[in-house]
Amino acid sequence: MNTEAGLKKDIGLSVAMSIVIGTVIGSGIFMKPGKVIEYAGGSNMALLAWILGGLITLAGGLTIAEVATQIPKTGGLYVYMEEVYGKVWGYLSGWVQTVIYGPAIIGGLGLYFGSLIANLFGWNEKAGPWIGVITVIFLAVINSFGTKYGGIVQNAATIGKLLPIILIIVFGIWKGNEEVLNAGSGLTGEISMGAAILATLWAYDGWLMVGFVAGEMKNPAKILPKAIVGGILVVTAAYLLVNVAMFHVLPASTIVDLGENSAGKAASLLFGDIGGKLIAIGIAVSIFGCLNGKILTFPRVTYAMAQRKQLPASRFLASVSEKFGTPIPATGLQVVFAVILMLVSNPDYLSAMAIFAIYIFYIFAFYAVFLLRKRNKEKERTYSVPLFPFVPAFAIIGAGYIVIATIYDNPRDSLTAIAVTLLGLPLYWYLNRNKGKTSSDEFLKQQAK
Repeated sequence: MNTEAGLKKDIGLSVAMSIVIGTVIGSGIFMKPGKVIEYAGGSNMALLAWILGGLITLAGGLTIAEVATQIPKTGGLYVYMEEVYGKVWGYLSGWVQTVIYGPAIIGGLGLYFGSLIANLFGWNEKAGPWIGVITVIFLAVINSFGTKYGGIVQNAATIGKLLPIILIIVFGIWKGNEEVLNAGSGLTGEISMGAAILATLWAYDGWLMVGFVAGEMKNPAKILPKAIVGGILVVTAAYLLVNVAMFHVLPASTIVDLGENSAGKAASLLFGDIGGKLIAIGIAVSIFGCLNGKILTFPRVTYAMAQRKQLPASRFLASVSEKFGTPIPATGLQVVFAVILMLVSNPDYLSAMAIFAIYIFYIFAFYAVFLLRKRNKEKERTYSVPLFPFVPAFAIIGAGYIVIATIYDNPRDSLTAIAVTLLGLPLYWYLNRNKGKTSSDEFLKQQAK
């Protein structure tokens, strides 16, 4: 291991864009249609919810693209927060991503993947978590061999996950019955458009992860904005078309009743009994690719924090493999945390806690574009967010809605996430106790800016 070695710049546009697509398209595209329809009250309003969710995500992507090109360093959100708001806020965002968001998302996806594989082969459900644990460790090893190898897995998984999606879209619209699409929803429950949009935003989450590897891109100023915007557009189009295709095959009320099994039922109607199996395999590939993207990107936050000596054992965690040029210790820490969570929790709880925690910092990240323009008036911008300030404002409103809605709907998990976030403050002050100014002084100074 070498603590001075730099990360290799192996990532081009295709890998960067596949990271965006791979980390966003996981289980959500197959799990969420039923919930969105249920909350929206029908297929047409459900499509509107998916469109609005895509617009909020795109606005966030366009905004972060400018922030990222102004700060083209490895670490993503953590580095953006530190550069704009100071070390305390940067530390808290990195702390949340290291101990909550990253491990919880990796663990949740691993658990769902393991459960899906166990069901697909008719194995005991107790085997699911262990399948997930083995998969997480396997992907961590692959990505430790270098971003090039992880990128190959990511590209292959992205292509693999898009195949079943394309089949559902093409054959659903072509062979489906338009009378099903035009039929009434048959739904009588309470309509909540806000909850519907909230469900879509969960499915869209993950696009910011590509910023974690900006320092490993061949030309981040050009590649990063193209990867973010291009990836989000592909995901939004895929989500809309999959929903339209399913609406041609199944009535809205049936999709709601079937829930997570609606995609498999639609495939069975289109392709026969084998279709359900094929879709299950497609979902597994989708989650596998999403999981690989998370394991590729999340450890870069831990690495960036350790480089700044903001974690215990920072010298070890900041070391990079001389042979592979990857942060193996940082990857190992994320995997250890993820495996622990996989053994003591469930994917629904993990995802709820993770999404709430990260969206608090998304608000600050989106607002950073205003501060950077004010502070760096003379600095050349290689990319500018279009329709400024309306696009960033829309992104901030969307992220704010996520936070408020989650507190209202799930106060227990929200308070848990806030408590764990605040636990990072004593550790930060301890690690910085011997540095010039006190951490509390620096914190107050940053707030006065």
